[in-house]
Amino acid sequence: MLGVGAGGPVASSSGHEPWPLPRADEDHPGPLAEPARVAERDAWAVLAAVDGLGPIGFAALLGRYGDGQAILEDAARPGAVARLVATPPLERSDDRPLRRPIADNVASAIVDGVQAGALVLRRIRELDISIVTLDESAYPARLAGVALPPHVLFVTGSVAAISPERAVAVVGTRRATTAGRTIAARLAHALVAADAAVVSGLAYGIDGAAHEATVRAGGVTIAVIGGGHARMGPRGHARLADAILVGGGAIVSEHAPDLVPTQGTFPRRNRIISGLASAIVVVEAPARSGALITASWALEQGRECYVVPGPLDAPASEGCLALLREFGGAVRVVAGIPQLIADLGFASPARTRSSRAAPSAEVAAAALGGLGSTERAVAYQVLAGRTTVDEVVASTDLSVAAVLATLALLERRGLVAGRHGRYRPSGSLLGVVPLPRVR
Repeated sequence: MLGVGAGGPVASSSGHEPWPLPRADEDHPGPLAEPARVAERDAWAVLAAVDGLGPIGFAALLGRYGDGQAILEDAARPGAVARLVATPPLERSDDRPLRRPIADNVASAIVDGVQAGALVLRRIRELDISIVTLDESAYPARLAGVALPPHVLFVTGSVAAISPERAVAVVGTRRATTAGRTIAARLAHALVAADAAVVSGLAYGIDGAAHEATVRAGGVTIAVIGGGHARMGPRGHARLADAILVGGGAIVSEHAPDLVPTQGTFPRRNRIISGLASAIVVVEAPARSGALITASWALEQGRECYVVPGPLDAPASEGCLALLREFGGAVRVVAGIPQLIADLGFASPARTRSSRAAPSAEVAAAALGGLGSTERAVAYQVLAGRTTVDEVVASTDLSVAAVLATLALLERRGLVAGRHGRYRPSGSLLGVVPLPRVR
């Protein structure tokens, strides 16, 4: 627990209003009373909204001033910029030179942040965002233990959801193939069955498939976004974001509500994705994929890292194969979904063997109960990996019109999902092991 200053609000002649937050009773320097705890939490949130103030500078300021309220109070006094810039760096355990943690522009932004603080806090309240600070027990222990954890997490949904006993990150490219999305969905289903939460980044492609499948399976999923909650994207995932919250999950950011995501915020976001999980699974990743950054963070944080291999000549497999080649001792191959669950320690070998031995046809028949013979025939073809209308027609005696009509019916029932002319299993079919590709 960080120290708490004992001073009260300080009058200012700088033109800034003082930071009038209740403080702990100096005669009782133990845990903060709730009003003081809320006030200190708000002060951290205001500081987290300062452009350019990262974990190193934040930690240096807390080391000097003791708490967030003292930082803001000093920032409201004349000559604050010079004093903030003079903040000494934290000691390092290596021999690298110590650098000044607070630059002039960041110090100026902190001073401006005193004025903008009320607006930041109002937006947090309007959007029903919870503030979780690094010095609180509600802060996820896994994330707190990594290098450069964010000092503040802005959370919508369940705060308890961000600290699950079991959590696995499922990540990959935004330009996912149909096969990749299906694998991500089946992974998510298996993780839900193993009582694990699924962590990802709410992007299109693999992220979205993992989140969606978790929600459909009745599990808890955590989405980590690269901007503020008021600027959450992509817009096409607005309903998915709502479903995550309704399902008891959470949407997490280290940024204040109105921060617009940029190319630079997503790599920072990725360290939180891996930090919240005990393991990470990369499903598809081209040579220059953000998922590879998440994998790098995972390896640096000591997380288990798994990779789904792919065809040698497939662009979506280049990054995955590179990870296996360059980090063969640290990165493991996903040899199958039951095998992955066993490798994670979520299932006994006996249970894994039992799951692997379960006949796919019987499982599929249960999922397709109540459908007619034509609907079942088309669904079996989709399960076998035939993703286009032409492939289904070529493998059945059905006409193009009949296949199109049947796929539309299966879509309405939530059993398949179509995108850009390709179809993949959805809903209850996501838990079905892929069937052999036989005519």
